[in-house]
Amino acid sequence: MGSLSIWHWLIVLLIVALVFGTKKLRNIGTDLGGAVKGFKEGMREAETAAPAGEHKELPRETTIDVEAKERAKAQDFR
Repeated sequence: MGSLSIWHWLIVLLIVALVFGTKKLRNIGTDLGGAVKGFKEGMREAETAAPAGEHKELPRETTIDVEAKERAKAQDFR
C-alpha cells in the first residue's frame, strides 16, 4: 500500500505504448511541446507589447454599452 516502484511504472508505460502505439504517443508529445512553446512565445510578446503600469484608457465621451447606444437612438426617433 505504498508508492509505486519503478517496475510498476514501466509496466504501465508498456501497456500505454501497446494500447496507443508509439507513433501516436510521439505525435501527442510533439503537439504538447509545440503548444507549450507557443504559450511561452505569446507570454513573451504580451510582456514586451504592454509593460506593467501602462494601460490604455478609453475616452470618457464614448458609449461602450451597445444597449445604451440603441436606447439613445430610439429616443431620438420619438
